[in-house]
Amino acid sequence: MTNIQEKTETPIDDKIREEVENARTVCDISGSNSAECAAAWDAVEELQAEASHQRQNKPKNSLEQYCDDNPEAAECRVYDD
Repeated sequence: MTNIQEKTETPIDDKIREEVENARTVCDISGSNSAECAAAWDAVEELQAEASHQRQNKPKNSLEQYCDDNPEAAECRVYDD
């Protein structure tokens, strides 16, 4: 694992890895066309969707917060090309 991955890892990423391993095991045991296999991969997909949702809702940085509070400030001006 690289340093970048270590810094961006979240508890949900660990859970996704665990669920992927579980899904592979379930599918090996019950067969890739079984309901159990499908349910295991559905659990993985749900966790991946939640991880994506969490990344999209990350907190604003200090400049973004400042510009929300002070939209007229020079640092917050947006120019059209």
